[in-house]
Amino acid sequence: MPSEKTLSAKKERVAQLVEMLKNSAAGVLVDYKGITVEEDTKLRKELREAGVSYFVEKNTILRFALKEAGLDGITNVLEGTTAIAISNDDQTAPARILGKFAEDCKDEKFFLKAGYIGEDVYDEAGVKALSKIPSRETLLAQLVGSLQGPIQKLAATLQAVVDKDNEAA
Repeated sequence: MPSEKTLSAKKERVAQLVEMLKNSAAGVLVDYKGITVEEDTKLRKELREAGVSYFVEKNTILRFALKEAGLDGITNVLEGTTAIAISNDDQTAPARILGKFAEDCKDEKFFLKAGYIGEDVYDEAGVKALSKIPSRETLLAQLVGSLQGPIQKLAATLQAVVDKDNEAA
């Protein structure tokens, strides 16, 4: 039986995690066994630059926090080594960065377990699909590019009409 001090520290950690989970836009759980310190450092740096919090947490504490945050569907993957990546802004950043890293690790030493966006829970296949979605900035640039083409054609057509009218006058 744990002491009162240990129990209260664990309850406090669960409360912190619940707050983080409720305030987050998205998160991904991964199994990180077997990656080197160098690989982990590189991964953490990339996640930090994208504004994603990444940390290792005990499965039992995560299980309590996920249930309390309303993400019960993820608790079934909490076995073995577990790390969690949480983003408060970008909904695809954790899945995109960790998915790319998992693809680069060919010898099954790092793999995606599950994830969530808001209250929607995704299994491993769902997180892999999310990892293929480009960043918000890339999607906006593609949208602007696709809108720019027709507008340029319209402007060129209008200019041709003006030039033709000027020649006729």
